[in-house]
Amino acid sequence: MTGRRPSGARERDRPTPDVGSAVEIALHYLGARPRTRWELERRLRRTSASEEVIAGAMERLARLGYLDDTAFARWWAEQRDRHSPRGRRMVEAELRQRGVSREVLEAMRGSELSEPGLDDEILPDSEAERARTALDRHMKGRPLPDDFKALQRIGAFLMRRGFDPDTVRATLRAAGRDDSGER
Repeated sequence: MTGRRPSGARERDRPTPDVGSAVEIALHYLGARPRTRWELERRLRRTSASEEVIAGAMERLARLGYLDDTAFARWWAEQRDRHSPRGRRMVEAELRQRGVSREVLEAMRGSELSEPGLDDEILPDSEAERARTALDRHMKGRPLPDDFKALQRIGAFLMRRGFDPDTVRATLRAAGRDDSGER
C-alpha cells in the first residue's frame, strides 16, 4: 500500500474550481449521457465548488442549452421505450430519483412520454403497448404458459416493471388470446 494516497486525498489536493473549470467538469460529465440539473449540481458539489461557482456554471450551461429537465425526461422515457419498456409509474419514479421536478412530471403526464416523429422507429404509445412489448421481450418468442403459477410470475414481472394490475391482466388476457389463436 506504499505510494498510494488515502481515498479522499485527491479531492483535498485539488484547488476549488472557478466557473470555467466547473463548466468543463460538467461538460465532461455530460459526455456520457444527458443529465438533469440536480445531477450536475450534485457532481459539481463533489468537486468542492462554492455555491456561487455552481450557480454561475449552471447559468452558463443553461444558456448553452445543456440544461433542460423536460428534454431529459423525454429522452429518458424514449430510451426506456426503446430498450427496456417500463410502466409510466416506474419511469416517473426513475425520473424523480434523478431530480426531475414534479411540475415536469405533471406536464409529461398530460402529454405523450415520447415525441412523435423523432425518428423512423415506431415506439409504443400507450401503457398497454408498452406492457405488451415488455412481455414479448420477456417471453422471447415462447408461448404463454398455461400454468396459473407461471402466469402469476409473469404478471409479477410486469408489475415490477411499473405496470398497474389492470394493464397487466389485460395484457396477459390479450397475449393468451393471441397464443391460442395461433395454434
